[in-house]
Amino acid sequence: MSFRILGKTGWKVSEIGLGTWQVGGGWGKAFDLKKANLLLHTAFDLGINFVDTADVYDGGLSEAAVGQAVRERSEKIYVATKCGRRIQPHLNEGYTTERLRRFVEDSLRNSGLDRLDLIQLHCPPSEVYGRDEIFGLFEDLRSEGKIDAMGVSVERVDEAEQAIKYEIVSTVQIIFNLFRQRPADVFFHQAKEADIGLIIRVPLASGLLSGKITPSTTFGKDDHRHFNREGKALIKAKPSLVFRSQKPFLQ
Repeated sequence: MSFRILGKTGWKVSEIGLGTWQVGGGWGKAFDLKKANLLLHTAFDLGINFVDTADVYDGGLSEAAVGQAVRERSEKIYVATKCGRRIQPHLNEGYTTERLRRFVEDSLRNSGLDRLDLIQLHCPPSEVYGRDEIFGLFEDLRSEGKIDAMGVSVERVDEAEQAIKYEIVSTVQIIFNLFRQRPADVFFHQAKEADIGLIIRVPLASGLLSGKITPSTTFGKDDHRHFNREGKALIKAKPSLVFRSQKPFLQ
């Protein structure tokens, strides 16, 4: 396994990290703690020391599985989680410092960890990136020892550009894959200049680039790939149809 420094965090992390949305639901299969534990420990055995999860992945079960597996290891495993998507309707007005503080404390309880290595805003509405009090909250949480670092998970490049103006922001999680190349053209150099760690999400385009999806592939009714960005069910998940319909693959 190769390692690199994750921006201004100073952490030496594996170049390949483990995303755990699939551990906590949304992919057509019920949560299975035994399988989750096996997946996590296999990744750790292979040298992965960076795990990304979120509080909305099966109502905190993914965070709990990650926390349990990390506590069972002797080596340092960096845990990144996310908050904000529990706010429904998902609007700027719903983002308050009180709610976000509660979400961070919930994640600490879910994971059983004394401190969160990295907490990320989970693709909030664009207006949130301009609110000083939101980012000030995470300064407070770091001073209180509840988090070590803060980052953002974004939908658009302009959101990433706005977020990195805040000193507290150490990382940006952004979509980048064969279909989504724009960040390399307009943002990656900005991240390097600001010493921002990049966390690449949807690198395999939700499985489309895995080599396992064929024209005959179908997804279960509870699998997020069964629906297009408007929430309409797809009759047949052909790769070309998935590419046109799924929000993660659209610029």
